[in-house]
Amino acid sequence: MANRVWNMCNEFSIKEIQENKKYPSGYDMQALTKGKSKLFGLNSATMQMVCHEYATRRKQFKKNKLAWRKSNGSRKSLGWIPVRKDCCKLKSGKLVYNGKKFAFYDSYNLSKYKFRQSSFNQDSKGRWYFNVVVEYLPVKSKGFDSIGIDLGLKDIATCSDGTKLEAVQLYRKSQEKLATAQRAKNKHRVKSIHAKIKNQRQDILHKFSNDIVKKSSAVF
Repeated sequence: MANRVWNMCNEFSIKEIQENKKYPSGYDMQALTKGKSKLFGLNSATMQMVCHEYATRRKQFKKNKLAWRKSNGSRKSLGWIPVRKDCCKLKSGKLVYNGKKFAFYDSYNLSKYKFRQSSFNQDSKGRWYFNVVVEYLPVKSKGFDSIGIDLGLKDIATCSDGTKLEAVQLYRKSQEKLATAQRAKNKHRVKSIHAKIKNQRQDILHKFSNDIVKKSSAVF
């Protein structure tokens, strides 16, 4: 439904620029959504956020219009629903938004934190995630060492203490499986392989950087 709001903003923006030579602001487009929350099945605050996000991105890229968000087909846009901090809460271990309850795996014990801006996001495999910014007091690293990092190609990173992060060829290791899935025109399998490669790469980088932060108080 957020796609429909985005596309409505796109259509309105094109018309205003062509007919009135005016670039509508987020507030101008926000008026389009008034009283339509039930029609779109979204919280009114969410629709307002989509309008302002559209205006911000159009200004950023200096364009009269942006790409249409597609809800169907092979090139459909990944799901995205922005949420204002006062429109989402935890209740009995479930996430409550727009009168609906969502069960989810709470790996961070979010009940301990105060929510700020958040969003629901979909990945290429169709899985939905809840991403939220929380108020958090940073904990100072217990490490006392200082370390320098040199970035490269053969090795992604080489540290001053001799530690190296090698460039693991994750894509090459999955090429055969990927080619088989592509020949079979199995789009779901292709997306799953790409998602797995991305997750593996992020996991390697996260573990490496986390280890550095734990043992070092200064990084150069």
